This record gives sequence, structure tokens and C-alpha cells, in this order.
Amino acid sequence: MVARVHRRLRHPQTHRGPGLTDESIASDRTAEPRSQPAATVMQGDRRKAYRPIPTEERCAALEAGLEAYGRGDFFQAHELLEPAWMGTSDPAERALYQGVIKLAAGYVHAVRGNPIGVTRNLLGARGLLMDSMGADPGVAQGLGVDLRGLIDAIDARLAAVPNAAAGLAGGMGPLIDLLPRAPKIR
Repeated sequence: MVARVHRRLRHPQTHRGPGLTDESIASDRTAEPRSQPAATVMQGDRRKAYRPIPTEERCAALEAGLEAYGRGDFFQAHELLEPAWMGTSDPAERALYQGVIKLAAGYVHAVRGNPIGVTRNLLGARGLLMDSMGADPGVAQGLGVDLRGLIDAIDARLAAVPNAAAGLAGGMGPLIDLLPRAPKIR
């Protein structure tokens, strides 16, 4: 009988985006607890975290996230938008924010050269934005987001992923350069 020794391999840390370091993560863990306790809300058949924040703070998070997204800092956009998503219990607003977060995450995967991650996140973004539109299209309109136009732009990018993946495999360049630019949200 031969015994096998299993060793745990240590992998290099993944890129966490600008401004996010081990020290900042550690300080977040030791930071003061939030004034509002975490609760949950139902989104579809799943419970989601809910930490209520005022409308003004959600709007500020949206603005900061869209600014980062517009300059191509997709990871930062994703991080900045999360408080807005977790800060509302309104289903249409939650789905809108989460859809934009998924859209940004899709382009994080494009930067990293992962066509499967792009596809999954764009499909997720599309579904969430459709949910928002179905629940209350007025929420997106009030925030200046043309959901129908954004969904159409996501569809165009989804159609381009297979060709971009083939180009990536053929050495034609980075995936982010082979895809159409990230769609405008406003």
C-alpha cells in the first residue's frame, strides 16, 4: 500500500484592484460596526444582505461607481456600487444596482482575459436589469438609466464574446481590446 502525501499549494494572490491592499482589508475587519445591523431581504427565492442607508448615500454610491466605471476602473466601480445595492430593500432598485455591478464585474473578467467570466456576468447583468425593468421601470428612469438601451448594448457585447474569445486564443490581443467598449450606463 502506498501512502500519498497531499500538499497544499500556495497560489499567488489575485489582483484586487487599485487601492485595495491586505492592510485595507485588515482595517475593514477591525473597523467600528455599522450603526445599522445587517438584515436580509428576499430577492427571488434567495436571501440577500441588507444594510439600510439613506437615499442620498445610495445616490452618491451610484455616482461614484458610475464615475469609476466610465474611466474603465471596473473593479473599483463594483466595490463602490455594493453599498447602494445592499442599502435598499426596493426590489427594482436592488436589481438595478446589482445588474450594474454584474456589468462591471463582466468587464473585470475582460481585463483579466476570462471570456467565460465575461459571458456569465453579462448574462447575470442582463437578467437583473430585466428584473428591474419588470418590477418598476420608473426607478431606473429616475436615476437616468435607459434600461432598454443598456440591455440592448449588453446583448451586442454578448454576441461579440465568441469572436473575441477566438481572437484571444489566436493571440490577437488582450480580451478587453477585442470586445466592444463597455456600454454607457447613462
